[in-house]
Amino acid sequence: MTQMAPELPINVDSDTGIWTTDALPMLYVPRHFFINNHVAIEEALGAETYARILYDAGYKSAWHWCEKEAELHGLEGVAVFEHYMKRLSQRGWGLFITEAIDLDAGTAKVRLEHSCFVYQLGKTGKKEEYMFTGWFAGAMDQVLEARGSSLRTRAEQTQSGAEAGCEVGYFEVTPR
Repeated sequence: MTQMAPELPINVDSDTGIWTTDALPMLYVPRHFFINNHVAIEEALGAETYARILYDAGYKSAWHWCEKEAELHGLEGVAVFEHYMKRLSQRGWGLFITEAIDLDAGTAKVRLEHSCFVYQLGKTGKKEEYMFTGWFAGAMDQVLEARGSSLRTRAEQTQSGAEAGCEVGYFEVTPR
């Protein structure tokens, strides 16, 4: 078993039991618990409605996280986006790799390997990782705003490792 990287410390308050990483309170739950809840909500609301809700919430959360982390670590531009991908990858969601990013054009392509959804659900034939989509647009738009750009983006999952014949997922960020 690989030890957690020291640059991603998990601190547990012995008085409250609250876990923190990057000065943010965290919840630590088994993967099956989270994904079973995710699937139950999707079944209750319908995938399209749930995807819209998650997109907006994820967008807002990614923007906030990137803004705070950029300030804390003195990061800007692509370095903020890459820092976000690194931290997401260190938290068990999967391995997020930025294959391409162009801030002037407002575009990015992110590859997802070792998806927690694919590991838990298997080959379902669906794009299972839509939960992540708003994260990429939120991160990109925060970076764009910080550099004075009025350009805003949208993100879309174009491939999932849960689909037949696919081993990885892909997400595309493009201008609105």
